[in-house]
Amino acid sequence: MANSSFSDVLTLDREAPEYKSKDFSSDQDVRWCPGCGDYTILKQVQNAMPSLGIPKERIAFVSGIGCSSRFPYYMNTFGMHSIHGRAPAIASGLKITRPELNVWIITGDGDSLSIGGNHFIHLLRRNLDVNVLLFNNEIYGLTKGQYSPTTQQGFVSKSTPMGSVDHPFNPLALALGADATFIARTMDRDPKHMNQMVLRSNEHKGTSLLEIYQNCVVFNDGIFEAYTDKASRPKEAIYVEHGKPLIFGDNNSKGIRLNGLTPEIVDLDTDYSADDLWIHDEKDLTKALILTRFFDRPGEHDHFPRVFGVLYAIDRPCYEDGVNAQVATAKAKSKKTLQDLLTGDETWLIK
Repeated sequence: MANSSFSDVLTLDREAPEYKSKDFSSDQDVRWCPGCGDYTILKQVQNAMPSLGIPKERIAFVSGIGCSSRFPYYMNTFGMHSIHGRAPAIASGLKITRPELNVWIITGDGDSLSIGGNHFIHLLRRNLDVNVLLFNNEIYGLTKGQYSPTTQQGFVSKSTPMGSVDHPFNPLALALGADATFIARTMDRDPKHMNQMVLRSNEHKGTSLLEIYQNCVVFNDGIFEAYTDKASRPKEAIYVEHGKPLIFGDNNSKGIRLNGLTPEIVDLDTDYSADDLWIHDEKDLTKALILTRFFDRPGEHDHFPRVFGVLYAIDRPCYEDGVNAQVATAKAKSKKTLQDLLTGDETWLIK
């Protein structure tokens, strides 16, 4: 952490000063390609930090490997650039031993869903109180354009010159399969919405997963243009809010209703009104599963908009609370010291 004194570190219960966004900018030169979506993500995270009301010495960013994982260098907080795919393991250890810290995991689609896939799913099911920002550009950017676990089938890359035959991961659907308690999606070219989602992720008690569509201007430029372009966004993207109907389209002329559990796109200018539509409920797992699968529905007649916002959010006990409760109970029951354990009956000799 830049510009932090030892006395600051010792005073973790102090009130947060009235920070500004620039207070969370480090003195490091930001080294991403010009035009990279990571710049916007960095800026919106820095903009959100003052609203948390937390002293900087109680905030930690942990990253793995990849373009996104340079992030901790650019935040004037504590942080660690760790190893490929293992940021969830390192962040888990940090949160368990220092539960008072506000911990953020910065990762990419390759880092978290390929080499780090096992750590990713177990973090979600354990539900530590940490925040995951998953930068998804559907490509390996740092290693120069190989296909990733989220790359679309048929995509021609340096490692798939005849087109990828892999079926891609759907990160939010995968997260629900791992019993995640909070999933949301935003995009780099909608900074206002991203800022809201960062703050909302932080409010969640448990593991929050925020998938961020991030443009790789060099190796996968424009892959999310349908959702980011002002002309196509109304038809291709839908923003969900708890308790509100699912409406989208030019002049909000389209809506989505449920016929049983089958979603249908309807025209609000003719036969239907907002009262007929699906009302978003963040706590409904079945409907959240349907929302995550909108873009997996093939065929032009089934072309649903991509969903942005909080798709699912429920409460469940956090892993670190359970672990530390067990530690406290064990300490209360036992009067033994480490020396007692080393010289006690539960030892044996190897001959």
